Amino acid sequence: MKWYPWLNDPYRKILAHYRKAHSDCALLLHSRPGNGEASLCYALSRWLICQNREGTKSCRFCRSCRLMIAGNHPDFYQPKPEHGRESLGVESIRAMIHEIYGRTPQGGVKVVCLPHVEQLTEQAAAALLKTLEEPPKGTYFLIGCQTPARLLPTLRSRCLYWPLPTPSDTLGLNWLRKAGYSDPISAHTALRLSSNAPLAAANLLQPSRWQARLALCSALKDALASNDFLVLLPTLNQDQDDAPVHWLLSLLTDALRWQQGADRFLINTDRTSLVIALGGRCSSSVLHVQWQGWLQYFRQCQEIRGVNRELLLTHYLLSWEKNMNNYSTSLLGIS
Repeated sequence: MKWYPWLNDPYRKILAHYRKAHSDCALLLHSRPGNGEASLCYALSRWLICQNREGTKSCRFCRSCRLMIAGNHPDFYQPKPEHGRESLGVESIRAMIHEIYGRTPQGGVKVVCLPHVEQLTEQAAAALLKTLEEPPKGTYFLIGCQTPARLLPTLRSRCLYWPLPTPSDTLGLNWLRKAGYSDPISAHTALRLSSNAPLAAANLLQPSRWQARLALCSALKDALASNDFLVLLPTLNQDQDDAPVHWLLSLLTDALRWQQGADRFLINTDRTSLVIALGGRCSSSVLHVQWQGWLQYFRQCQEIRGVNRELLLTHYLLSWEKNMNNYSTSLLGIS
């Protein structure tokens, strides 16, 4: 199990709650992606299922700990989507429910771990909700989510909501430095682009991923110089990968911040000159229109099944180019 220092405090507080409440209620952990939430769920599971706890630690040597380390404890349930699927269907949840109601626990408790509850289909979420309403005694539910608004309100109400904060800039940067990312400016930018979630920042700093972001920045610089925004299309059109559009949104946000004199809040601290060029070339109204347009792009991708992303991207890039031309014309006083 990999462990991260910023998880120490929430881990101890959650254990203190379990000790004080003597309750096996469901815990809903709300975390940013890449914040180590899966490790926290697993560590809590290890402690709950251990037969010989040592304070806040599992002993590692009892039969339950050995089975957990081996990955085959019969009282630990972590259903996952079938191979090739992104959603977790109702049959998997029903099979798990049948097990937790029908089996006698070997070590005294059972633990159900669902680190990504958003993967549940609507039917699967409804089946889980019925179990949370009348859970079998001695069964703990550890549920992780990144977007609580997507959950059934009734499911949320059956859980103890526990937000998992991201670490401070200092702690996140120290961890990235120890992990081998020595450039402080790139590390700081990656952290801010990842909402301060260190594991997500480390993933962004992988050479191929980081180069993809730098390619977008270079394409945007060319677009501003030539007023040909279609040059952004190849870098934005990356199959089902929405990250380049998120990076573009962050640059638009930074340009608006720069126009308002809020330089210290910039996200793309390694590309300040590009932010200044974007803020100087585009009016605040153009930036706002583009910011809202790209949010609309995300909504359309989510709500329209089988949408042609390349056509959508082309539409919004041509719209940006048109807005820039209209803005330039208004500056010249041409009607």
